[in-house]
Amino acid sequence: AAMLAIRRSDGYTGFFPKKSRMFEVREKPNMVQRALLVGVYFDKAEEAESQSLLEELHELVSTLNIGVVETLLIRVREGNKPGFLTGKGKMAEVIAHAKEMECDCIVFDNALTPSQQRNWEKAGNIAVIDRQEVILDIFSMRARTKEARLQVQLARMKYSLPRLARMWGHLDRQGGSGGAARGEGEKQIEVDRRLARQRIDRVKAELAEVVRQRDTQRKERVRLPVPHAAIVGYTNAGKSSLLNTICGSDAYVEDKVFATLDTTTRRVDLPNGQELLLTDTVGFVRRLPHGLVESFKATLEEAVIADFLIHVIDGSAPDVYEHYQTTMDVLKELGADEKRVIVAVNKTDLIENDPTRMHELEIHLPGAVFISVKTGQGIEKLLHRMTEMLFDRIRRLDLRVPQARMDLVTLIHREGKILSQEYDGNDILVRATVPAPLAARFEDFIMPAGSPKPVAK
Repeated sequence: AAMLAIRRSDGYTGFFPKKSRMFEVREKPNMVQRALLVGVYFDKAEEAESQSLLEELHELVSTLNIGVVETLLIRVREGNKPGFLTGKGKMAEVIAHAKEMECDCIVFDNALTPSQQRNWEKAGNIAVIDRQEVILDIFSMRARTKEARLQVQLARMKYSLPRLARMWGHLDRQGGSGGAARGEGEKQIEVDRRLARQRIDRVKAELAEVVRQRDTQRKERVRLPVPHAAIVGYTNAGKSSLLNTICGSDAYVEDKVFATLDTTTRRVDLPNGQELLLTDTVGFVRRLPHGLVESFKATLEEAVIADFLIHVIDGSAPDVYEHYQTTMDVLKELGADEKRVIVAVNKTDLIENDPTRMHELEIHLPGAVFISVKTGQGIEKLLHRMTEMLFDRIRRLDLRVPQARMDLVTLIHREGKILSQEYDGNDILVRATVPAPLAARFEDFIMPAGSPKPVAK
């Protein structure tokens, strides 16, 4: 199950599953099995958050089935950042420690520039990568649909492009052929970059076509009067489990970060009989590579077009508020931060015996619905909150419709939902939900208050 490191001391490193190499530009890769994780911070006030991020990196790297030998949290002066991220002395110390522990890779929680990455590898003759690349590699493993795979491929290429420098340093400029004097020609690195950009353009074009097809399907769905909600939140907060619980579906669920990258949409009947389309989206994580957010905007647009959002939070997570803010920041970048939101605090079964924590969450997240997907606690309350979100979208009507106006019943079947129906002489007694804009068409057939209501059969 070991992953493959694409780069040695002379080039870019990337972990890929053996059958999922998307942007190979290296010679035969090495196996990576033992990693030293390093987190660097520059201010004492950042220490606690940096430690939390390093622990999260541990989980991310473990998801790649790479053994974590040890984690190091290092504080350095800001002035050391440009060339090596740390000072040369600390760099030598970390490299020596990695070799002493027989590690074959150093993974930084911080984002490394291409030059910093090369400097570390040149100094230690050991593979060095950063948090962004780890996330890219997890996405490479988890992408299932064609769109998700293309999005990951595009993000990986954009990340890799600036790291092609000196990759072909052993090659000179291409020389001309024949006896005539010619110019120096094009450097191999220039050729490689040009080919890489062409490949990026091809993937963009292919992705645009896939997105166009999906948008066509979405327009067909939007044309129907069925409202839509999107489940968003930090990775591993329980979004897919919530979808399965509410809809009785079988969306892929695993207790790992980024268990799935593909959106899943299911229909759910709300307590008032209204149908709702509910979509599970990819989870967010702190320090998500910006290029990956850009590439995944097409997928995350489900959150943009939704009537409202369900923001699922892991109430048992130590950094629950940071997770909440991370999700809100990404939604803001997508232009979905002003959507109506139901905050659902999940995993309350793990903290219900901690009244202080529960009270703190109630104060910091006013109006949140406390749920446990595992035990079912709070799910009914959440469904009623979802129903309230759609009060302006639908009307619930009790109607007495003459059989001569079966066209109205047909309209309800097509545009709304019949909750119950029975016959009374030449009339049809119907209880139904219809889109608010259509309610006026049934005005003459609404049953007066106090009339016997139709009973579901």
